Order: sequence, then structure tokens, then C-alpha cells
Amino acid sequence: MLTVRDGGQAHLAQQLLQDLFTRGDTAIVDRLLRPDYIQHNPLAPDGPDALKYFVATTRQQFPQVAFEPRRVISDGDLVLLHSRNVLVPGTPGMAVFDLFRFQDGRIAEHWDVLQEVPATTASGNDMFATLSEPRSEAPGQRWFTAYHKKLVTAFVDELLVRKDLAAIDTYVDTEYHEHNPNIPDGAAGLKAGLGFYFEQFPQLSVTPKRVIAQGDLVAVHSHYIDAPGDRGRAVIDLFRVRDGKIVEHWNAEQDVPETAANDNTMF
Repeated sequence: MLTVRDGGQAHLAQQLLQDLFTRGDTAIVDRLLRPDYIQHNPLAPDGPDALKYFVATTRQQFPQVAFEPRRVISDGDLVLLHSRNVLVPGTPGMAVFDLFRFQDGRIAEHWDVLQEVPATTASGNDMFATLSEPRSEAPGQRWFTAYHKKLVTAFVDELLVRKDLAAIDTYVDTEYHEHNPNIPDGAAGLKAGLGFYFEQFPQLSVTPKRVIAQGDLVAVHSHYIDAPGDRGRAVIDLFRVRDGKIVEHWNAEQDVPETAANDNTMF
């Protein structure tokens, strides 16, 4: 189980998810959420009471649901948790990113992205492990946070927004580890996989919405639209930077639905 040594907001966000989905205890909602809590999960309405109901119905349908936190980063008023959620024991589960915004010590807003874990991946890597050295899931090199945030922001702009594959040569380490299940491992695998994706969807647009960084971990929450007129996908990409190069990447993506239980969009 991941231990958050920093305390504060990161600990509270993790405690919320553990209490709700591991223990089924909704009492923490009244202590931790603001009354005007804003929800971006398309399946849940706004407000603390709606979250309680959502958790209760989920646990009624899936009484053995398991929440397995893998990594957490905190940046200003934002906390991001990357976890594996298993609704039915013995199944691969889901890769989940939960993003919380705090205000005056309580959670004011929540976004998330959920993706089912496939049986196999193009890289052979699972969607959760840390393969780059050192194999720690906690953020490292915290004194470089601002530098890493700037580096990843530039990389995403050049590679995904402007679709320049040369950005891989500039920013990605030769020992790069890929956890997106559809992309092969290594820098060459990334270039081949994204090159095919860009050719398949020449009108692709990627719009970053927010960047969250702590130490060597940097996450980018974006709206991907493969073609004009599509609703697109909510995507969170999580990068690890070591010695000025991107060495590892995890992500999850979720289709934007036609309708939602709230009016806030997924972004």
C-alpha cells in the first residue's frame, strides 16, 4: 500500500478513496467535501450526497471492489492519484486517475479518467508498474519540479499538439518504458506507434487542460479529438522525468459520453 509521507492534501485525497471504496464508509464525505462540491465524472451529479449515493450503489453492485493506489502527486491546490480499481476479484480491473481540487482545506472539485485494463499490451508492460530506475512509486527529485513541469509541457505541445515526432528524439530517453497498452516499448516504439496514430487521424487535436507536477512525475489532463465532430476522449498522461529525459509513461483514456449526470463536462 502506498504511504504518503507529505501528509496534507495528498493524504486526505487518498483517505477519501480508501474509506469510500475499500471500507464503504461515507462519513468522510461530510468532513472532507465542500457543500458546493463540483463533479466532472459523467456518471455522478454534483454535491456530497450524490457521491455518497454513487459509492453506495457501486458497492451494492460490486461488494468486493478493491482500490489499490499506486502513485500520488500534489501540486498547489491539485492532487492526482493513479490507482488500480478492481470491481470483481480475479479480473484485470481498471486504470484510474482521480484529480481533486482543494479549497480552504476541503475538496471542491473532482475529475477522473477510467480505462479497463486489457488482457495483453503491445509493450508487454502492465499499466501500473514502475520500470525506470530507481523503482520507486513516490515522486523523486522534488527540487526539479518546476523544470520537469516545463519540460513535459513543451514535449506535449511539440509532440501531441503540433504532431512533431522529432520531439521524441529531443525529450525521450533511449531506455523509455511505455505503459499505454496500444504502444510498443522504447523510444522507437513510441515514434512508430504515434506515427501510425497521426497518419490514421490526420485531423487529430489535443488540447491540454491542466498540468500537475511533483518531483519527477508530471501529469497532463487533456481533451483528445480524433476527428472534427467527435466528442473525443478525456485523457490523463503521466510522465516520469530523470536527468532531463522522459523515461516512463502511464495513461488512461475515457470516451466523452453524449449525456452526463452533471453539466460540467469532463474537463
